[in-house]
Amino acid sequence: MANKGKPEIDRERCKGCHLCVRACPTKVLEPDSEPNSWGYYPAKAAHVDKCIACGNCYAVCPDVAVTVYKL
Repeated sequence: MANKGKPEIDRERCKGCHLCVRACPTKVLEPDSEPNSWGYYPAKAAHVDKCIACGNCYAVCPDVAVTVYKL
């Protein structure tokens, strides 16, 4: 059985580089359409049901804005 996970993104810490969006093999993350208080468009977990808890998004985030919980 495949791992299941739940990514969480700190909207205020994310600067919108979207490295995590590109690193996700199952396309769980996507750019948000609403800016944060800094004016950046952070990533958001749009398809949480597809998350396999690989941790790629966490590993590439330069701002430590992503946390992945293994379910």
